[in-house]
Amino acid sequence: MRRLSATSRIAFAPGSLWPAVRTRSAAALASGALQPIESRLEELEEGGIRFQLRAVTNREAMARAKAARPPDFDPFLPWDPELFVADVSPDYVCLLNKFPALPHHVLLTTRAFEEQETPLALADFEALWACLAERDALGFYNAGKLAGASERHRHLQLAPPLVAGIASAKSAQRAEGERTPLPSEASAAEAVTPIDAVIDLARFDGPLGSVPALPFLHALARLRDLRDMPLREASTALLGLYREAARAFGCERAGRPYNLLVTRDWMLFVPRAREKWEGISVNSLGFAGALLVRSDDALERVRAAGPLALLRRVGVSR
Repeated sequence: MRRLSATSRIAFAPGSLWPAVRTRSAAALASGALQPIESRLEELEEGGIRFQLRAVTNREAMARAKAARPPDFDPFLPWDPELFVADVSPDYVCLLNKFPALPHHVLLTTRAFEEQETPLALADFEALWACLAERDALGFYNAGKLAGASERHRHLQLAPPLVAGIASAKSAQRAEGERTPLPSEASAAEAVTPIDAVIDLARFDGPLGSVPALPFLHALARLRDLRDMPLREASTALLGLYREAARAFGCERAGRPYNLLVTRDWMLFVPRAREKWEGISVNSLGFAGALLVRSDDALERVRAAGPLALLRRVGVSR
């Protein structure tokens, strides 16, 4: 992607963001400020997508940490200085996610309080697209509690490619045997998420399209033409696509839940009907092909029903 000019609103130097994430993560992990969610990883193929299923193994520690929070606690005002990574823009800072399920998972949070349910604006897309210019990653946004948001304070999120470290993670857990690769894995080096395996099957009628393999309402937009645009121009284009998708599903007003996923190549907008299915909460990562469950029993329910059925039930069935 095109490097941002020195006259842009972006505060960090080109090429500095992810090295800062790695450095800060190591320090925060050593000090105890970072408290990763430990989990066991499995894969389940359905509909051409190799879903990542993670079952939490340190549930008690997580419960104790969250129970200690006072009511109406805002973790971003003030933010923990040990979790601070970088200034992003006049509106945003980058912080480590205190309870990450994935390594180097960061949050883009507004400096002043803004409601998570209010519609996104140009400043939000400028911050997100500037960070995506630094490396391949998944940016996502959970619009309200029914979409899986755990905090009211406005925050977008960034995760490194979900498929990049899966081979090493699986080999560390597997004692013997090898799995059979999917045909789609020939292009795994370019993939960011498990659902990249079906993105190229999308059908378009104008700037927005849909993927036949996904059984829930959604809108997909291609973003490759935005890569070489100046930041403001690319962000304005992203905002226009987002607003068109939101209007298509009646989500243009505050309080209408949806998930938004953005990579360098595509944007996926998913309206939501409910937060949970059989007690399993789903946020944007679920629609990217990565599900986190709290117990082995919940993991078995996902296996039995199938991830796509779960997503259809928390989204809006097609």
